[in-house]
Amino acid sequence: MSEEQEESLFEAPPMGEQERMVEAILFASVEPVTIRELSDRMPHGADPAEALVYLKKRYEGRGVHLVRVGDAWAIRTAGDLGFLMQKETVETRKLSRAAIETLAIVAYHQPVTRAEIEEIRGVSVSRGTVDQLIEMEWIRFGRRRMTPGRPVTFVVTQGFLDHFGLENARDLPGLKELRSAGLLDNRPLPGASMGSDDEDDEDESPEGQNELFED
Repeated sequence: MSEEQEESLFEAPPMGEQERMVEAILFASVEPVTIRELSDRMPHGADPAEALVYLKKRYEGRGVHLVRVGDAWAIRTAGDLGFLMQKETVETRKLSRAAIETLAIVAYHQPVTRAEIEEIRGVSVSRGTVDQLIEMEWIRFGRRRMTPGRPVTFVVTQGFLDHFGLENARDLPGLKELRSAGLLDNRPLPGASMGSDDEDDEDESPEGQNELFED
């Protein structure tokens, strides 16, 4: 077989067809999809990264947008049309105040160890609180610290970024976004409180915690 014949067998589809392939994969995927995952599913020689550029422009001003979530891509409803989805959305489960504080610390200080979380909060962190956040897939284990004991660290997940419509952790939400998502009561945080943390303790918040939620 000649070189020209062999190359023709692996010729990439036209860019317009690659756009359609990427669009089909993203529409069918519940979770955001990485460029590598797109490459694995598309024909040899395809360039999903370039197809995403054209596809993103095509969706500008439409009812759905192509958005980047961490290192992955997804098709999501335009932000200004979210009110149309109210009947279809599931009511967000509220976290305990202990879980909210722990999540905020992980989000704004990641990667962070359990000891560092406890130092910032001023109280101990129960295993149940961390387990709840891991079960919700909002935080996950990060790399171990190269310090004595090699403690494990915690970081926020891609699911956390996707929930708040963030591209990366540098675009973290403030107090207003947390409240609008139903994750924080409108009541002000109470004053200092010391002692062991309980997973269901809604009134516990150490002094200075307000700073973690300022806009």
